[in-house]
Order: sequence, then C-alpha cells, then structure tokens
Amino acid sequence: MPPPRNANFACAQHIVHHLAAAGVAGFVLADGSMSSNQSGEDEIRKNLIEADLVDCVVALPGQLFYSTQIPACLWFLARDRKNGKFCDGRGRMLFIDARKLGRMADRTHRELTDGDIARIADTYHSWRGERDADACVDIPGSCKSAPQDEVRKHGHVLAPGRYVGAETQEADGEPFEVKMKRLVATLGEQQAEAAKLDAAIAANLKDLRYGW
Repeated sequence: MPPPRNANFACAQHIVHHLAAAGVAGFVLADGSMSSNQSGEDEIRKNLIEADLVDCVVALPGQLFYSTQIPACLWFLARDRKNGKFCDGRGRMLFIDARKLGRMADRTHRELTDGDIARIADTYHSWRGERDADACVDIPGSCKSAPQDEVRKHGHVLAPGRYVGAETQEADGEPFEVKMKRLVATLGEQQAEAAKLDAAIAANLKDLRYGW
C-alpha cells in the first residue's frame, strides 16, 4: 500500500490498474519516486520493475515548474512490451538523463527547448523501434538500455544517473606531459597574482588604519 501522505505510487498503481492489454502510459512524478525507500515505496517500485511494466524513465532538470523548483521525472509504463507493434523490450528498460538540458528563461524558471524535447522524444521512439526512427544506441552521460539484472544490483533504484555513466570527453590532442607543464605554469602565475592582490589589500587596509 502506498503511504497516505504521498500519492506518487498511488497514482502509478491507479494507472497500471486501468492500462489496457497493450496499453502504454506516461506520467510525471517527483524525482524522489525513482529512489525513495520509505513507507513501502521501494517495494512498490520493485514490484513494478519485476512485473516488467517499466519501459523508460527520464530524469528532468529542476526549476521546470512554476509551483516548485524540485526536479521531476517521467515514467513510461507498458502492459505488453512484446505486442508486435514495437521491438521486444521485455527484461530491459531505457534510462534517459536529461538533467543538463534546458535553458534559464528567467532567474527562477528553466524551460526545455524544442530541440531538447525532440532529443528526448527521438531517443524514446528509437528505443521502441518505431517506424522511421533511428536505431537506439547507448550514449554515455545521456541514455542507456539496461537489463533488469543491472537494476536489481542497484536495489531497484531507477535514477538514470546510476546507469548512463559519465559523458565522453573529447581528447584535445595535447600530450599529458605538455599539458601538466602548462597547467603548473598557469597555477604559478595565478598564485603570484593572488599574492600581489593580497599585498595590495593589506596595504590599503593599513592606510585606512585597519591593517594587521
């Protein structure tokens, strides 16, 4: 049973109850739903995963909503994941980490661009094997198709950050020894400049009779 003061999984269970035999549902929940372990929520999430109902989870950035700044997530559930319309997704689920997407519309509100929304949608369409969609591939730091066994190893936590890994950084071609010498030289210059600034500040304070 879901906790009486948190409707996250009451909502999810209600949706599952009303799913048609080949039904698919998508909904928004607070990001805590991906990892909460209080009041039996972890057990409900585990049962949804073990019933092979969870098709995809998308982690969203914070500040998307005017009513709250906390981040949210998207859940996609599918009753029959081998219904003949799409690729067979049984025993696997797609994780999309979109927390770095979006732009600040003002000081307190972030919005996803049309490109961001298309990127998320295209990734999911590819995962489902929909017609005219590109092949779905794992992208470090962005998305990954993970088997249930991997999710079990993470205690049935669905936070995409645990699965997609770190974004691949392009090599700049600078040899390590050359880069280290350059960085050490830069650090020395910055430290020398900081010492000059400290001395100037101390002198100014002394002139104002606040020196030490």
